[in-house]
Amino acid sequence: MDSRYPLPQSQASPDGQYRDASSPEVPRQTTMKALASVARNRKPASLSLPSMLSAHGAVPDDNSPSRPSSSQQLADTLNDIANQSATPITALPTLQSPCFYHNRFDDAVDIDKFLEHIENDATMSHSRLVQTATGVREVSKQLQRRPIKRAVRNVMIVTKARDNQLVYLTRELTLWLLGSPRYGSNLGVNVYVDAKLRASKRFDAHGILSENPRFQHMLKYWIPDLCWSQPEKFDLVVTLGGDGTVLFTSWLFQRIVPPVLSFSLGSLGFLTGFEFEKFKDHLDRIMGDEGMRVNLRMRFTCTVYRHGDLGQQAAEGEQFEVLNELVIDRGPSPYVSNLELYGDDELLTVVQADGCIFSTPTGSTAYSLSAGGSLVHPDIPAILLTPICPHTLSFRPMVLSDTMLLRVAIPRNSRATAYCAFDGKGRLELSQGDYVTITASQYPFPTVVRTQAEWFDSVSRTLRWNTRAATQKAFDASTAQGEAEKDDESEWDIDTDSACYASEEGSMAASPLRRQLSLLGM
Repeated sequence: MDSRYPLPQSQASPDGQYRDASSPEVPRQTTMKALASVARNRKPASLSLPSMLSAHGAVPDDNSPSRPSSSQQLADTLNDIANQSATPITALPTLQSPCFYHNRFDDAVDIDKFLEHIENDATMSHSRLVQTATGVREVSKQLQRRPIKRAVRNVMIVTKARDNQLVYLTRELTLWLLGSPRYGSNLGVNVYVDAKLRASKRFDAHGILSENPRFQHMLKYWIPDLCWSQPEKFDLVVTLGGDGTVLFTSWLFQRIVPPVLSFSLGSLGFLTGFEFEKFKDHLDRIMGDEGMRVNLRMRFTCTVYRHGDLGQQAAEGEQFEVLNELVIDRGPSPYVSNLELYGDDELLTVVQADGCIFSTPTGSTAYSLSAGGSLVHPDIPAILLTPICPHTLSFRPMVLSDTMLLRVAIPRNSRATAYCAFDGKGRLELSQGDYVTITASQYPFPTVVRTQAEWFDSVSRTLRWNTRAATQKAFDASTAQGEAEKDDESEWDIDTDSACYASEEGSMAASPLRRQLSLLGM
């Protein structure tokens, strides 16, 4: 599926004023991520046995001389940027999505032909427009329901290296993955564990290798740099922990993210829907003919711009891919935050509050919910705006379109600075004149799901959503009559509900209010 997304635009001009959207400028880090992701020559293998047996030898290596590697292209791009630093970096209005989950649907839907047909139809009627919109939604639903059937050869395990109990579970899972025969081989798959476990006595890597000499070439170790440079090396990521471990996985993969299967071993578990006690059944099903069903969770691309002296162009700073939320607050300052919120270069409002939360649908059950935000299903593409203790009572949470480019600026006349945090990490200070752009990311976070109603199950399980201790009893005349016969009583003590009708015998009033009015002669 040749999906296209608008790129985030920097609005700062050399004179210090904001530039209109007619001259877009793509953040450099966004361009580098896209260039590093486009040079991909290894596609997922299907689960047919001949292709699985020959895929490893048939696919050329990423560093083959016939095609430059993504690292080499990235280095060349950095050199070009350094040589052209005086020229503003502009890009095309659209950019092909480098996410391979979009490209895997090339044989299912011809999006280019579909968009061309709509563009050429200048006189589209209202009914035709409704039919087209309905068809697009149906295509989206069908793509979400299609399972991904691929040969899982490299599994990455993310766990808390400091948790002793999880280290033992990681060892158990590693041994099972290495020793379980897969895809016509008498051995399992390659397993990547945290490099911190290499010398761990509880993990006992030497003991694992002594089980089978061939495990020496199958047990490997990952480091954060490998997640950035070669994310497609991993066919599946397994997390052992809670929601924090899942967020850490998103933090590791700042570009393309492999499918993530999360086992619930934490305290809450909004994002962890699999029980570790049944890990063999779950992995056998996902790595077998049934395949995996993936939910593409939306992420944000947040770019920080540092505004220097008055009249200077804003310099691009840090950039992060966010799964839960971006939080901008006042920090240790005693003054309320003063933030200018722009949407597609239009001033939406001036935020005066303790801070503001910009949450993804996935993060709607996190900080945003604690601040009064609404629950939003992760399949809904949206940006949640939730103020933190606003200065005006009319400033309520809002749900914005994911197509908007948001910009949060610190005015130069603000009394104090502000602080921003990305998924609770990378806390930065924003000075007067700095701003942050927020846009929908080109790199979603694919999570493996069990059922379509998994999100509702997690909300009911973790939040006790709409759960009460006891339900209201119904009036069952037959049951009441049977109990009355046991007590040698043949009828009710009262014939009607005293809360709705008169309880005194012979009373003409149907309610206490009517009784009082009758006494007054009204």
